[in-house]
Order: sequence, then C-alpha cells, then structure tokens
Amino acid sequence: MNFEKIPPVENHKQLIDIAFRRAREHLAQKKLSGDPLTKIKTLETSKIDIIKDVLCSRLTKVSQTFPYVDNLNIFYQKLFAVTLDIPNFKKSVASLTWATNKIKQFQKIYNSKINKSSQAKHIRQYSAECYGRISSILKQINPQLLYLEECRRIMRTYPDIKEMYTVCLYGFPNVGKSTLLNKLTNTKAEVAAYAFTTKTINAGYLKSNDPTIPNIQVLDVPGTLDRKNKLNLIEQQAEIVLQELSNIIIFVFDLSEYCGYSIKSQEKLLQNLHSLGKKRKILIYFSKTDLTDSELLKEYQQEYKGKYYTSETLEDLKTKLLEQAIKDTPSSSLPTATESEL
Repeated sequence: MNFEKIPPVENHKQLIDIAFRRAREHLAQKKLSGDPLTKIKTLETSKIDIIKDVLCSRLTKVSQTFPYVDNLNIFYQKLFAVTLDIPNFKKSVASLTWATNKIKQFQKIYNSKINKSSQAKHIRQYSAECYGRISSILKQINPQLLYLEECRRIMRTYPDIKEMYTVCLYGFPNVGKSTLLNKLTNTKAEVAAYAFTTKTINAGYLKSNDPTIPNIQVLDVPGTLDRKNKLNLIEQQAEIVLQELSNIIIFVFDLSEYCGYSIKSQEKLLQNLHSLGKKRKILIYFSKTDLTDSELLKEYQQEYKGKYYTSETLEDLKTKLLEQAIKDTPSSSLPTATESEL
C-alpha cells in the first residue's frame, strides 16, 4: 500500500482562505439580475453555497484518502499501533465528517433565513453569522486537522508492502543486507559504509514469467540493535516485518566484523531468531567473504555446511528461494501480484 499519495491536510485558516477566495473569484464573474434585494440575496446565498461546497469537498476528500485502520492487513495495523495514536487518529478522521455535516446544516439554515428576509441589513447579518459559525466549526477541529497532517507525514515513511511470499534479510547494520538485496533482485538500494545505512524498508522482487512460480518479495529491513525495549521507529518497523511478513529469513553474517559488530554479537542475534513465535526457515548468508580471514571462513562454512550461501553461490540461493516459495504457496493463490504492481 502506497501512503505517499495522501495529500497534505490544510489547517483551518488555510481552508477558510481557500473557500472565501474561490467564492470571490466565482462571484466576480457572475452577472446578477433583478431588483437590489434580489441581487443581494442571490449574491449572499451563492457565496454561502460556494464556501460550503469547497469546504465539504476538501474535508470529504481528506477523510476518504486516509485508510480505514480495521481494513488494513495485520502488518499495517501493527505499524499504525507503534507509530500513531490510533484512537486519536480515528477520532480526527471522524471529526471531518462531523464538521462537513455541520457546515451543510448551516448553509441550509442561513440560506433559508436570507431568502425569507425582506431587509438588506438582515441579509448581511445572516451572512456574517453563517461565516462566523462555519469558521468556528473549522477552528474547533483544527487540532484534529493538525494531527492528521502529522499522521500523513509519518505514514509517508511507511514501506509499500505487498501481500505476497516474503523473504526478510536480517542482521545488524552495515553487514551487507542492501548489497544482497541488489544482487538478488537487481534493485538499486543505496549502500554506504556506516551504521544505519538503511533508513527505511527497501523492497525488491524475484519475478518469474512462469504462472506456476510465485513472485517473491525480498525486504531489506533496517539493522536491529538487539535491544527490545529501546527500539527506535525504524527498528520497530523491522521487527513487525520479521514477525508478520517473513516466510523465509536470510540472516546476513559478516564474519569480517567490518560492520562494527563482533561475531559473538551476531551469533547471539541469530539465536534470537529461534525465539520467534512461529517457525520460519532461516538461511545463512556470509557477506564480505573477500574481507574475511580464510581459515575463519572455512570454520564457519563447516559449521553451517549445507545451510549457508555466499556471493559465489548466489544463483543457488535464488533457486532455493523459488523452490521454497513453490512448496509453501498453494496453487490457488497464484499469481500473487501483477507485473505492473511490481
């Protein structure tokens, strides 16, 4: 789901300015006919109509653009839970519908009063009252408008995750997960030689023209620092991916320790994977083998014999992922995603 398409949320002053400007621009081009009283009635009711239409359409668009949390998949529901105040979010979206209904109500009430009035000063008085009450409604929901804009900014950082067979690349920062993603899927995730190089969840895809073979989503998640109670926002996203999306986990192991983390620390993180609630197949990938001591590499290759991969056996790794995806994916669920979606 792509949250980047959610448009900015205007505050109450911006909405009022837009609505009144549209009304002035429209009425400046409108020719009025009839006696003076008829003209002023037409002018004021038309202005109220335009203001109502502009405000209601913009508020409705905002409320419809934001997703209904309960309809999201479990991954996004959990992501919402760790990044947003869900009750406040729902209340804020609901406030837009409430405001829309109140504005429509005021438009009917005051246009009726204006059309029944026989004095110009009363018409102007009703118009001013209507503008004041509409402005008051918008001011009343301004905290909700501001919060929705804050939510929008946070939601723009959410990854565009598809519901399909998923491989999760896991390990400490700078161990080479983004490099592996690029090699597996021909994606161009940026790589740099410092910790936390991945600032969001990057995605790539192993695609097949054979309809009997499922497409595979490969996610490169931000490095996890193995401190469950102090995870930052990006690390929390990584943990949710691991818990809710991964069908296979590839643990990226940097035996050279150029990543800045010791082999012992990496082994501990690997052991933590086995404490996850549901069993997943875990594969080992030794990165930076050209920088690793040859004797040390042989030792670990022997320890993980038949379970590890390197850049030299990358095609074998791709084959393994495809075979496992075919095995785990019911034929009734194919195809998983269209070419255009990827």
